[in-house]
Amino acid sequence: MKIVILCGGYGTRIRDVADDIPKPMIPVGRFPILWHIMKYYACFGHKEFVLCLGYKSQAIKDFFLNYEAHIKDFTINLGGKAGIQFHTDHSESDWRVTLAETGLNAMTGSRVRRIRKYIGDDESFMLTYGDGVGDVDLDKLLAFHNAHGRVLTVTGVRPPGRFGELLNDASGAVTEFNEKPQATGGRISGGFFVCRREIFDYLDDREDLVFEKEPMTKLVKDGQLMMYEHDGFWQPMDTNREYQLLNGLYDSQNAPWVKW
Repeated sequence: MKIVILCGGYGTRIRDVADDIPKPMIPVGRFPILWHIMKYYACFGHKEFVLCLGYKSQAIKDFFLNYEAHIKDFTINLGGKAGIQFHTDHSESDWRVTLAETGLNAMTGSRVRRIRKYIGDDESFMLTYGDGVGDVDLDKLLAFHNAHGRVLTVTGVRPPGRFGELLNDASGAVTEFNEKPQATGGRISGGFFVCRREIFDYLDDREDLVFEKEPMTKLVKDGQLMMYEHDGFWQPMDTNREYQLLNGLYDSQNAPWVKW
């Protein structure tokens, strides 16, 4: 199953941490948070990725084009006998990563629409953001999605109330979706979506199409949006404080998302 990751935003709220690289490339420990997200999916056997690029996309491309040098120890011979000898190994040798330019100013819905050709004939794919980690049980999430047969599953979490609020009934069907409410006592969208290919029927190529607005509202109206409840760890990296939090967890070896 392909994993689509949104990596194209400007990340304006975290420019005080790094303004020369896109947000998914901001490091947690030695490696970008994007790498942590991909490693987490790979732990569940999902190793085929489609990255939706936009702002400063070259930094992400350079990381993967030079992946061996970023990850491994190596010796480089300079001069007439130039060459590189790699000494260590890594566990990502079976990953397949597609890096897709989805537009500098495109919003999330448009970005997803523009990678449709890379989904091929697959009936479903997973979708998430390139700036947040969690310990969502992806096997249970996928089983939930396959059991209900609706178009879209969103993972509902309970962190700070500045994201889209989700209300659901006893079966898990979403009954209301409020984008960025002023205050919330319910769950919010934590990403970690599972999409049936019919999701593309709800998307068009307008650059200003926000996945979390018109398409999700229409899915709710059609009874095609379900929520998987996650009560464990979930944390985005939108601010310097959240950057420090995630790095503190990782440095102290208390990072709940690290399963490798």
